[in-house]
Amino acid sequence: MPLDATQPGFATTVAALRLRSWKLGAGHAMEVIDQFSETDFTHIVDDRADVHVSSRDGRFYLGYFPNGRPGGADEDWVTGEGWVIAVTGTANIPGYRMSFATETPAEIIAAVVAQILATSRPL
Repeated sequence: MPLDATQPGFATTVAALRLRSWKLGAGHAMEVIDQFSETDFTHIVDDRADVHVSSRDGRFYLGYFPNGRPGGADEDWVTGEGWVIAVTGTANIPGYRMSFATETPAEIIAAVVAQILATSRPL
C-alpha cells in the first residue's frame, strides 16, 4: 500500500484494509457438549447451571461457565472466563490448560474439542 507522506495522519482505503466479517457472540453451548458421549465422559450440571465434563479416566476436563467461572485468587468470580479445557499430563509429558472468554463463539470451542477428541485414543 503506497503511503502519501504529504498528508498528515494515517490514510488508507477500505479496499486496502480488506475488511471482514468475523464470527462473534457466544452461540450455543450444546454444539460443544453434545460431542461427549455418556459412555466415555461424565456430565455434571451444578447449582449455578455450570456444566462440567470429564473423561472416565479423569485426565480430560471441560468446564462451561455461562456467567463466568467462580473462584480465583480471592475466591471472587473470574467473570471473563467461560470455558476451561484441561488435559492432565503424564510423568514424562506435561499436560495443558486452555481458557476462553464467555463470549467466545461455541463453534470455535467445538472445533478445539473435536481436534482434542480426534487425537485421543484408548490405551
